[in-house]
Amino acid sequence: MLDVPRPVVEFLARLLAAHRRRIGTPRGSRVLGPFRQAVMVLRWFREAGCVHCLSRDAGISQATGYRYLHEAIDLLAARAPQLHHVLTRCRAEEMNHVILDGTLISCDRVAGVTENGNDLWYSGKAKHFAGNIQFIAAPDGTPLWVSEVEPGSVHDLTVARIHALPALYLAARDGLPTLADLGYTGAGIGVHTPIRPHPDIPSPLAVDNRTHNRLLRGIRALGERAAAELKQRWRALQHVTISPNRIGAIAKAALVLNNAWHKHR
Repeated sequence: MLDVPRPVVEFLARLLAAHRRRIGTPRGSRVLGPFRQAVMVLRWFREAGCVHCLSRDAGISQATGYRYLHEAIDLLAARAPQLHHVLTRCRAEEMNHVILDGTLISCDRVAGVTENGNDLWYSGKAKHFAGNIQFIAAPDGTPLWVSEVEPGSVHDLTVARIHALPALYLAARDGLPTLADLGYTGAGIGVHTPIRPHPDIPSPLAVDNRTHNRLLRGIRALGERAAAELKQRWRALQHVTISPNRIGAIAKAALVLNNAWHKHR
């Protein structure tokens, strides 16, 4: 039994079958057909199981299991929406705003150090090794876009500047602002964050500033559902045991599967 809607399995199986035709795979030359490969891959996403166990259950070697898994991840990630397409659709649907946030995807310890000699993938905020990805959510908390991964030691604002902010500035110019939390303070025009005390705004905050913060947090809180939805539905995102450089592709693949789930539910 696989607790995934059958149309989602068939969606992935069709992608795999089309890929095999495109690269000229001879019919019957693989141990698993597209449907059984899709089931194995979806088990990995849903159960976060070890590839060795999934390969054993499917009757294939561990090396073949990894090859099948990465093949499916790449096919799905290639179908993930581009940020400018997402923002164009948001404007066409007359959304009032989008929500920007980041999340850390836990991973095993890996080599790599920063200029200061610290572990590159270690997040001081989360106190464990992780990859940092950014995501855009609709006002109701539906995940719309995820970024490529950066090491866990990189701050949310830095990752957003690399992958998201240039497109968000253009969207804000066209009337689609972005809401974000305090971690994005100073992101720039069009990115609205809570007001916090600093030399020009003494503490305690005035009533109008506290009201602004309360309203902003109340609206933005719905965006917190986006990362939770992806991580809880596709449990492979809770802890990645393969290369952390693949976290971005895995998150994009999970987003595509999530969109297919919503479409066929």
